[in-house]
Amino acid sequence: MTKTELEIHEGDWAALGEAASEIRRIVFIEEQQVPQEEEWDGRDADCRHFLALSQGVPVGTARLLPDAHIGRVAVLKEARGLGIGEALMRAAIEAAHRDGRPAVELAAQTQALAFYERLGFMAFGGEFLDAGILHRHMRLSLLDDLDATPGQKEG
Repeated sequence: MTKTELEIHEGDWAALGEAASEIRRIVFIEEQQVPQEEEWDGRDADCRHFLALSQGVPVGTARLLPDAHIGRVAVLKEARGLGIGEALMRAAIEAAHRDGRPAVELAAQTQALAFYERLGFMAFGGEFLDAGILHRHMRLSLLDDLDATPGQKEG
């Protein structure tokens, strides 16, 4: 996949919610068996959303909460391993950076820790269950290396 085949759209729930909710339904509710009442937490209207399109087809999504937490990062199974999750994360990190946030945080499923670590996130605290899935809290400072692209450390 080339960069021209992947587009990341940023917007509110009214603009991106229909496509984003379908991706989240497939990934979280169907694949991971997350209960619907936990997936649909009532916070989407307050978030900034990111939608990845590959050749015009929605394949991934993420959201940035008002408190600079990134969540609901999901990529359809057939589109995984193509850099879409990383592109979504970089878009969310950049949005938080534009907003002047000192850091972003997230709750990562433990099987995804290495993915977030490659983006510069550091885990803190112990493991915990969320929707029956083991997670850890992770944080990325946006204050270090202000001249570097957010999520990339120099050195």
